[in-house]
Amino acid sequence: MAMPMRFDPLFDLDGIWTTQLAERYLPLPELPDARYECIDGRLVMTPAGVGTNSYGEIELAHLLKPAARAAGFYVYGQVNLTFAPQRWIQPDVTVLHDLPKTDEEDRWVVHLCTMAVEFVSPGSRRQDFVDKPRRCAEGRVQYFMQVEISRRLRHAAVELFALGKFGGYDTVARAVSGERLRADAPFPIDFDPAELLP
Repeated sequence: MAMPMRFDPLFDLDGIWTTQLAERYLPLPELPDARYECIDGRLVMTPAGVGTNSYGEIELAHLLKPAARAAGFYVYGQVNLTFAPQRWIQPDVTVLHDLPKTDEEDRWVVHLCTMAVEFVSPGSRRQDFVDKPRRCAEGRVQYFMQVEISRRLRHAAVELFALGKFGGYDTVARAVSGERLRADAPFPIDFDPAELLP
């Protein structure tokens, strides 16, 4: 007698993942701390980033929060930024222009994001299989910020992009450690990227 096949959501649902299936099967018990993102029904899992990026994410949120709140925005950490039932990403820091009104909106954030922030490092570049700037531009997220930190070199670089008229992002401001990143939108931003280093 043949053994019955065991259901494996990673294998059996490959290519058909949706937010509804994610609600039912994620997080996986054996991978509770993985980052779960989905592009066109294909689940992408990555481990937590390097500790230096985690530190920088918290520092950036603290730096952005006062001006963001004064302008009516809300600074969040990771959210399920959802563009369609089969497509969501998890930015490292997310700025919303409105609060979720339902539990469903709070779990799957749709049309509330003004700026997504992604931290990258040499290690994360090798394992980040989701082109977040592209996905955010396609989803009409008005601003995107990319932060690159090198702990070993004690270096940080930040670039702020705004959605251009042709659907892609245009650089608004950039700075490296020792310089100031300054921008007026989506709210006043003024900090030295070195402030993101531990």
